Amino acid sequence: MIIEEVNLYKIKMKMKHPFTTSLGTEHNREFILVQVNNESGLSGWGECVTTERPLYIEEFTDSSWLMLEQFLIPSILKKNIEHPNQLQDYFRPYKRNHLAKSALEGAIWDLYAKSENIPLSKALGGTKSTIEVGVSLGIEEDIDNLLNNIRDKTEEGYKRIKIKIKPGKDVEVIREVRNHFPYIPLMVDANSAYTLKDVDTLKQMDQFDLMMIEQPLTAGDLIDHAKLQRELTTPICLDESIHSFNDARQAIELGSGKIINLKIGRVGGLTQAIKIHDLCNEENIPMWCGGMLESGIGRAHNIAITSLTNFTLPGDTASSSRYWDKDIIQPEVRVENGLLQVPETPGIGFKIDIDEVLKNTSTTKCFN
Repeated sequence: MIIEEVNLYKIKMKMKHPFTTSLGTEHNREFILVQVNNESGLSGWGECVTTERPLYIEEFTDSSWLMLEQFLIPSILKKNIEHPNQLQDYFRPYKRNHLAKSALEGAIWDLYAKSENIPLSKALGGTKSTIEVGVSLGIEEDIDNLLNNIRDKTEEGYKRIKIKIKPGKDVEVIREVRNHFPYIPLMVDANSAYTLKDVDTLKQMDQFDLMMIEQPLTAGDLIDHAKLQRELTTPICLDESIHSFNDARQAIELGSGKIINLKIGRVGGLTQAIKIHDLCNEENIPMWCGGMLESGIGRAHNIAITSLTNFTLPGDTASSSRYWDKDIIQPEVRVENGLLQVPETPGIGFKIDIDEVLKNTSTTKCFN
């Protein structure tokens, strides 16, 4: 397929509710959409899961836009792409910038699946028809708000609850949650808020029968995570520390954690995600798909990758209505009793609501 045209859209969508982590509070979600068109008039869509500031990783919306505009799109425009795996060769000269690479590659994966008339999940090698879903809840100043949110999400059928933590909002919060919900599948996410000086605090979490503690220490610090894991009975799950196949391989060899949260954008796209999945499957490391407060387009890609066999733990791909008054896809992503149906129609399996896209767009650019 010939890549005839690429369109970029800078989007800002207002969130239904503020979302607070140890990194700060988000009221609006700024990101980039990538639309790729081939010579037959088919379109593929990808989402660049950026934020306005480089808080989660070093990339942010304007830097990713620049990377796409000046380097990545020119490297593939008018090229004949027989398979999305080829993009690894085109992108190899450019260091990191994984969110930008993932967005363009994701759009081409969607386009490829549509050109082959198969669902994206099948193009990736997925086998599941349904996937289990959990939900991620932000830090709350009022514990009653958190408890009410957990009650609501448990009643809606979500298969596990994740709560964000940070120093001062950790052990006593978890204790209160466990007092009210002693048996729910529960995990916590620190977003790198702790150091090895906090080992005594982190060891206290062993008493709460948690599924995992996600990314307690600095992003990329595999050695200290290995030291910490030896101190804990609760499994450590690595998130911000895993940016590549080699990161995953080294983390497994060092014993830096027992679970990996895979985010497509963070590892540079679906091709790398498949490689990491296959490695974890061989090494018996359970996986799940994390969330980046995506619009429906990013959620659709998450659903597709989660259909692979070694995604054995519930992921973060909650219903569209959890975050948005109106999503930019039709139908919206809808979780029922903690389960999502994997689309069976070609590509990502959802129709793009272009009117809603344009309503939330501040900047566009066409490359042809």
